[in-house]
Amino acid sequence: MATHATMPTRGRTHARTPAGRTHGALAWALPLTLGVIFGFWAFFIRRDGGATTGGQIWLGVVSGVALAVLCFALGRVRHALPRELRAAAYGALTAVGIGFLYSLNDNSVLSSAILGLVVGAGMFCTAFYIYYTRED
Repeated sequence: MATHATMPTRGRTHARTPAGRTHGALAWALPLTLGVIFGFWAFFIRRDGGATTGGQIWLGVVSGVALAVLCFALGRVRHALPRELRAAAYGALTAVGIGFLYSLNDNSVLSSAILGLVVGAGMFCTAFYIYYTRED
């Protein structure tokens, strides 16, 4: 009867890390890089070839920090979400980001929302397909 303790487990080939685990460099470097790119992109869209103002700099900094924090938070909780909700979260984050950047170029709220929804739906479909085909 003692053989059950030595039987291999299914689906798990490595030991789980404790709850207070440390994350690798990619866990904070990727959101930071995306935030910097997003902030510079927002700054340059709003600048539009003119002189640089303090408001444009703050717009880039705040929008970059906001996206980086949201990406980091989503990266921390993504494994606890089912695949549908995880794909929806990535789609929503993408939709909000693209809609915001498109609205900075003096486009209407309706056109920004439509473009954000279209790109977010594409991201949802892509993420759902990836999670559906690669999960157990």
